[in-house]
Amino acid sequence: MTVSAYVLIQTEMDKAAAVAAAISQIPGVVAVDVVTGPHDVIAKTSAETMDELGRMVVSSVQKVPGINRTLTSPVVNL
Repeated sequence: MTVSAYVLIQTEMDKAAAVAAAISQIPGVVAVDVVTGPHDVIAKTSAETMDELGRMVVSSVQKVPGINRTLTSPVVNL
């Protein structure tokens, strides 16, 4: 069973489009949108395990230049 999460991303000013383009190339990123509001980019991610998802966010997503902060919200299927 795979796990999914939304990664809410705050970027440096005028970097949202470049961050979204870079993140869309990361394996495990299913969709990326530039949005308005408290976050600049939202990415839907998927991985085989929660540990794998965490490693992807920390070792790949957070290392994209232009990102100031991320918040990962795992999907809960009730």
